[in-house]
Formats: sequence, C-alpha cells, structure tokens
Amino acid sequence: MTKSERTAERTHPFPVIVNKEISDHIKSWRFIILITIIALTCFGSLYSSLTNINKVVESQGFNSSFLFLNLFTLSDGTLPSFIVFIGFLGPLLGITLGFDAINSEQNKGTLSRIMAQPIHRDYLLNAKFLAALTLISIMFFVLGFLVMGFGIITTGIPPTEEEFLRIVCFILVSILYVAFWLNLSILFSIQFRQTATSALACIATWLFFSVFYHLIVNLISKANLPSATASPQQLIDYQRFVLSLLRIEPGQLFNDATTTLLMPSVRSLGPLSMEQVHGTIPGLLPLGQSIMLVWPQLTGLIAATVVCFGLSYFSFMRREIRSR
Repeated sequence: MTKSERTAERTHPFPVIVNKEISDHIKSWRFIILITIIALTCFGSLYSSLTNINKVVESQGFNSSFLFLNLFTLSDGTLPSFIVFIGFLGPLLGITLGFDAINSEQNKGTLSRIMAQPIHRDYLLNAKFLAALTLISIMFFVLGFLVMGFGIITTGIPPTEEEFLRIVCFILVSILYVAFWLNLSILFSIQFRQTATSALACIATWLFFSVFYHLIVNLISKANLPSATASPQQLIDYQRFVLSLLRIEPGQLFNDATTTLLMPSVRSLGPLSMEQVHGTIPGLLPLGQSIMLVWPQLTGLIAATVVCFGLSYFSFMRREIRSR
C-alpha cells in the first residue's frame, strides 16, 4: 500500500462532506445574492444609525457608556435598525441553505450513490447542517465586526468590554435563531420529495409566523379583553396571557432576547405590579442579569432547534433513499 493510499484510508469522510457542502454553498448564486442583500441592508441600517446617533442620544439621553450598542438598535425611520433586518432576513438565509439539502440529492440520484460508499447515513445529515451553520456563523460574525469597525472609525469611540460581550452574545443568538429555520427547512427537504414543495412549505411557515400568527393573537386578545371594571391583577394576567401566546413564535423570542442584550435599560419583558415596581432604582442591568432575564427565550429557541433537528434525524434515518 502506497503512502497516498494510506492517507486516503485514514481520511474521515465527515470533514470531506462538510468541505464539499461549504464549497457548493459558496459557489451557488442564490447564496451570493442573498448574502449581498443582507450585507447591503445591514450597512444601510448602519448608515442610518450613524447619521442620527448624536441627535438621538442628545434628545433621549442614552447612557454614554453604552453608546456603541446604539449602532445596532437606532434608526431614523427611513430604514429599520440592524436587529430588525437580521430578524427579518435571517430566516430567509436559513431556508435558502436547507430547503433542498436532501431532496435535491435524491432527485439527482446522487444520494443513493453516496450511501453506497462506506459512509454512515447520519454523516450526510450532520455534515449538511454543520456546513450551513458554519457559513451562517462566519457571515454574522463578519457583519457584526464590520459594524463595530465602521462604528469605531466614524465615532472614534471604541466599545467597552461589556459592549463587546453584548454584541458577541447578540451574534450568537442570531446564529441560534437562523439555525432553527435551517433545521426546519432541512426537515421539510426530507419530508417532501420536490424542492419546490419544500421551499413553499418553508416560506409558508415563515409567513404564517411573521404575519398571520400575530393577526390570530390579536383576534384572541380582543375576544378575551377584560372589562372596564377589571382589577389590576386581572389586567396583568391578561397581558401575561397575550405575551405567552406571542412567545410561541420564534421571532418574538429572538426580538425579546436581542432587545434585552443590546439595550441594558430593559429591566423587564412583561407587566409588573405596583408591589414589584415599588422600591426599585432605575438603572442599567449588567450583562449577567440581562442574560438571566432572557434565559427562558434562549431556552425556547434552543429547544425548538433541537426538536427540529431530532425530527430531521429520525425521519432521515428511516427514509427510503433509493431514487425512483
């Protein structure tokens, strides 16, 4: 056995598949177009926040120690803020990278040929997920650091240690949010044989949660609206009920988490009674307290992502992969 043959024998198939999937994504036009759109919109929102940051800070009195975080949250009204763009376009990125992960391989007849090799079936599914997640992570970290770099050049103020950590936490939450949609799109690519069907199912799910679900919650909230003579506790219970319905939607969990992480002034994500408010001192929460405040939202996103991945894994391991 020659040296090259021994090297090939020692090469594990999993990293090879991951590198191949990353290369295919980078070379695809749909990924190039989508990442260009996301980059342009994010830098447009950055320009909007930079041109108005001084005016907004003076009028609203933001704490100067967290001035750098305003680059991700401020807007002049012409364009949404950076976090709004990520919350809107992030799901499309996850859907684009996963809606044809499995069914396209089966339609082209390459899935059965891959499985004919000494490759475990779960290697393929894990490699496709890891390759897409790697690209998503790199893209979000690059965008986040570019925003920080332009902010330093424009304002001349470097971020503090806590600001930097908050921005990193925001990027990690964004990656987790997109990973949920990536896993959901991979699940649909396993369940539906046609790529068009899986893409439409993903987009329909995204539109339902983005538009129609909020309309349904509004109808339910109006039907259960307390009377004019309701007690304060009944009003608080009603608000908590509406918030619980809204937080079924992954986008609401993402918005709550990112808003709390990038706005240290946020001290609560729900209604508070007078007893809870009495005696509190207005101030900014440290990073640890902000993370504890959004821990239920993070747990919900992690659970939804794990459930989608588990269903994808279970379905793919039991699926008939022969081409028809």
